[in-house]
Amino acid sequence: MLEVYVDGASAGNPGKSGIGVFLKGEGHHIKISERIAPTDNHTAEFQALLRGLEEAQKLTTGIVSARSDSQIVVMAVEKEFVKKETHKPYLANILAIAKTFDFFFIKWIPDVDNRAADALAREAIHKKN
Repeated sequence: MLEVYVDGASAGNPGKSGIGVFLKGEGHHIKISERIAPTDNHTAEFQALLRGLEEAQKLTTGIVSARSDSQIVVMAVEKEFVKKETHKPYLANILAIAKTFDFFFIKWIPDVDNRAADALAREAIHKKN
């Protein structure tokens, strides 16, 4: 099983933004910290999950368990619905990738359990591209 921890961060609304992805399992231990275009925190969270699943897709077709501290993102994926128009393309891409895995799970976790991805997202905000 591949575990994918994701977090998005934004310094402003919108503001400098970054994503953090931490993948572990099946012999992998990958950390991704990327600056993204200025956006709000919720959009950064969707982008982080999408990026994490894109990376997971390169590594496995088996079991993927995604973990996020964003209740909005987790609920959107579970219900396969999001109200905000700007989030709909992200959700569609996330769901399409999720269907490529044998099993896909997503779980909300508290901030304290998502420190690795959070640190990577915050680090990304301060990167120079």
